[in-house]
Amino acid sequence: MNDIIQLTLYQLGAAFIFVIVLLIIVKIRKLKRETLLIIATLRMTVQLVIVGYVLVFLFDVSHPLLTVLVILIMEAFAIYTIIKRAGKHINKALKRIIVISMLSGTLISVLYFIVVVIGLSPWYDPQYFIPIAGMLIGNAMTGISIGVNKLTQDMTTHKASIENALMLGATPKKASKHLVDQAFDAAIIPTINSMLGMGIIFLPGMMTGQILSGVSPLTAIEYQIAIMLGILGSVSLTVLLFVQLGYKTYFNDQAQLKYKE
Repeated sequence: MNDIIQLTLYQLGAAFIFVIVLLIIVKIRKLKRETLLIIATLRMTVQLVIVGYVLVFLFDVSHPLLTVLVILIMEAFAIYTIIKRAGKHINKALKRIIVISMLSGTLISVLYFIVVVIGLSPWYDPQYFIPIAGMLIGNAMTGISIGVNKLTQDMTTHKASIENALMLGATPKKASKHLVDQAFDAAIIPTINSMLGMGIIFLPGMMTGQILSGVSPLTAIEYQIAIMLGILGSVSLTVLLFVQLGYKTYFNDQAQLKYKE
């Protein structure tokens, strides 16, 4: 394989021409997104530079406590993002379910992937652990965000049908089953759709990065398949835990539907 092409600051700067082009288009169309685009570009650049130096430090030190700390920070930011996106539509009980689902689902998936799938030794090697955990946690965050929005919206919209089912003798689980199933389905569909187009319509970022760094395409494909299956498992498990526990927060101890959060 050829050696990786190192980008100079000049070459990296040349890539920012795409931002300038978009700024011109936005300005011409009077979309008033110039400030947002500039902030997004600067924030992305600064964040990635900082992360790059942090990863260099972590890779050099390679200490289990530091690796665990980074993963917990990732989890904290993911949970915060999910709750922030949900806004005022969720109560404290549902927030606890989000925390439990994210921590349980993603950590189980990450540890299984690290220990069983790739057999990493030592298990805390940050060069593998942190990027893999980031992909699994990030995708699980997206899945639960969709699941939260769908479940909260449907549980509010379909209160009448749920109450009718309860009056006919259905349990809370049975009365809300179709809404729980729909929320789970909506949350996993994006992951399944990305799998359908992968390799033919587009090459995923991880695989592209490995190929550009000089790794054999066949090795990159093996890793990408494993990662996508790991992502599928992480999203499925976290969302399943959320919807199965989340719907219960809408009912009281007498199996009655709550009207006020």
